[in-house]
Amino acid sequence: MDIGILGTGMVGQTIGSKLVQLGHNVMLGSRSADNPNAHTWAKEEGHNAYFGTFAEAAAYGEVIFNCTLGSASLEALQAAGAENLKGKILIDTSNPIDYSTEITTLTVCNTDSLGEQIQRAFPETLVVKTLNTMNANVMVNPAKLVEITDVFLSGNSSKAKAAVSGYLHDWFGWRSIIDLGDITTSRGVEMFLIMWFSLRHVKSAKRMNIKLVTS
Repeated sequence: MDIGILGTGMVGQTIGSKLVQLGHNVMLGSRSADNPNAHTWAKEEGHNAYFGTFAEAAAYGEVIFNCTLGSASLEALQAAGAENLKGKILIDTSNPIDYSTEITTLTVCNTDSLGEQIQRAFPETLVVKTLNTMNANVMVNPAKLVEITDVFLSGNSSKAKAAVSGYLHDWFGWRSIIDLGDITTSRGVEMFLIMWFSLRHVKSAKRMNIKLVTS
């Protein structure tokens, strides 16, 4: 499959590398076509790894991952272009973290979410929020954790969520996938990031994620 990834940071590169290793064709997109991170990544990954602008990556991919910084996601997606995203699944891994204060806060919460903002801005794109509650290396290999944990899906399209569920299982090895409902349920998984950062300060573990226990 041809896959476009918006964002050249740790998340974008980690997901991109995993997909290239699986035999997919992957293009990392950034603001400029000569982004050094994307250039280095493509050179290291070799065959099937490409780089370009946000618009080029969005046009290239049959499926798109949004791995940009949450505060810049809407701007990046506008640069990617609504026509390039039209009718495609957009897997949104971003979080609306506000890094301007010492105490971790969100740029949007409670009555709205970044996932919802993206869906409203791109109504003809099939937005599915997922993979945002964990470290990048857990996203692509949940077996790095000592127990089975959960990954969540939020989105308005049942067909898109079913497809993404298959990708999570087949590409990354996720065994417990929970469909939370429509895109408004992005609020809960995004707000979890406040607790995630708190846990990072009190626990020495390098990797962690949520496990739902019921009775």
